[in-house]
Amino acid sequence: MQVFWTDHALQDLERLHAFLAKANAEAAAHVLQSLVVAPANLLTYSRMGPMLEKYEPREVRRLIVGSYEMHYELKVNSLHILRVWHTRENR
Repeated sequence: MQVFWTDHALQDLERLHAFLAKANAEAAAHVLQSLVVAPANLLTYSRMGPMLEKYEPREVRRLIVGSYEMHYELKVNSLHILRVWHTRENR
């Protein structure tokens, strides 16, 4: 199974990093690294996290990484990271 990041998810990572780097560049790098490696666990446990009804009939699930929420979609041989944001953001 391969992991793919959508353009929206990559833009989310850039936005989160830029926001955090204003206050603490080291913390921003640490958060970004934890978010980038988090999908590796999904390769073993691909159905981790609850399904999100608003995406049905697609199989989209939520993964919490620290204070961040990641939505990902399972397909036959791939996993697609759709969006990433801080849980305190209005979504």
